[in-house]
Amino acid sequence: MTTIRTPADATEARAVQDELRARVVLDEPGPPPGSGLVTGVDVAYDDERDIVVAAAVVLDARTLAVVEEATAVGKVAFPYIPGLLAFREIPTVLAALESLKAGPGLVVCDGYGRAHPRRFGLASHLGVLTGLPVIGVAKNPFTFTADPPGDRRGDVSPLLADDGEELGRALRTQAGVKPVYVSVGHRVSLDNACAHTLALAPRFRLPESTRRADALCRRALREETVA
Repeated sequence: MTTIRTPADATEARAVQDELRARVVLDEPGPPPGSGLVTGVDVAYDDERDIVVAAAVVLDARTLAVVEEATAVGKVAFPYIPGLLAFREIPTVLAALESLKAGPGLVVCDGYGRAHPRRFGLASHLGVLTGLPVIGVAKNPFTFTADPPGDRRGDVSPLLADDGEELGRALRTQAGVKPVYVSVGHRVSLDNACAHTLALAPRFRLPESTRRADALCRRALREETVA
């Protein structure tokens, strides 16, 4: 299992981000959309007991059928600080991924990659630590702005930093429904990240990968709370 040391404070955590950010690979296209395996990851918290539950759901990228599921339970070891959320989630997410027998292929996070104040969100962090291709698909933009994309499925608009750098895209996955915010994590191009997201969202706003991971981690947390 990959061993992750929890930073002592926010200053150390930001230094870790700066160190690991240099290892992000941005010049690979990633696996072709609709092929191989895709794994969605998500977490749920029990704040009263400082418990975090991570879920990993492996899908056949072509059919979107579930191939395998895994969960892991851990203690929250880092406080909530905007921009440093990965340090609360990464150890348990890694444990869930490492318990899988299949894949995992492309990993889809409910969060950010490059579209992060330090250009190193959860999707980038997870990609660097595992070496896997990872993308982030978030429900809301973090600190950057994007004009609304067109109303048709597949319409996009750039997610821009203050200096004009494109850090991700607002993507309309369903006509007339709020967009999602796609960014590169590691070893995937932005064009390909958007294509994967569309392929994973044939019926709903959110990709099936993270939709199913969200449901699984919430269910596992309820069971853990009862236990």
